[in-house]
This record gives sequence, structure tokens and C-alpha cells, in this order.
Amino acid sequence: MNLCSYLYYMEHQNIMNEELVEKLERIAFILKTVAHPMRLAIVHLLEQHPVLSVSQICNMLGSEQSLTSHHLQNMKLKGILRVKRDGRSMLYSLKEKDVSLIIECLENCQCNM
Repeated sequence: MNLCSYLYYMEHQNIMNEELVEKLERIAFILKTVAHPMRLAIVHLLEQHPVLSVSQICNMLGSEQSLTSHHLQNMKLKGILRVKRDGRSMLYSLKEKDVSLIIECLENCQCNM
């Protein structure tokens, strides 16, 4: 049972246990953190390329370094990304792997949109 099916089932059974509440709070935190097109694009890039530098991300997205660095720093501070220094470069990777699962679930959702 995937997360979407599980939440639908729990909602219709009127079951809200502590574990579900914690899971929903974590999902909401992740969604708030990545709720920007550039942040979603960064996550998508890091799914395809496990480690990227700021300049590589900027080149792939065609974005300015200052704006990209701002978004990277925000996601790092909130625990979504990890960063490692390599000489003068900062290398970013996904720390919170659940972000990919949540985004995939939303992409596959059969909502009436």
C-alpha cells in the first residue's frame, strides 16, 4: 500500500493515531520546504545526479548563482539536503530521501486537476 492509498484508507476509517499524525506533520514540513518550482527542480536534478555543485545546478537550471544558493541553503537548513566542501566547491546531495517518494506520490495522484 503506497502512502496515498494509506492516507485515503485511514481518513475513511476515521483513524488518526499518533504515528499517522507524526507522518503527516513530516510530510507537511517537507512539502512546505520544497514548495517552490526551483526547489522542486533542484530535488529532481539531485535524484538524477546524486551529487552536484552549485555551479553545475546553476548551469543545468539556467539560474543565477545567488538565487540558487539561497534555495540550496534553505533546504540544507531544513534537513532536506546535505552539503560537503570539495576545495572551493560546495557539493549538494539529497539527505531526506522521502522527499522523492512524496513528490512521486503527488505526480502520480489521480486528482481532478
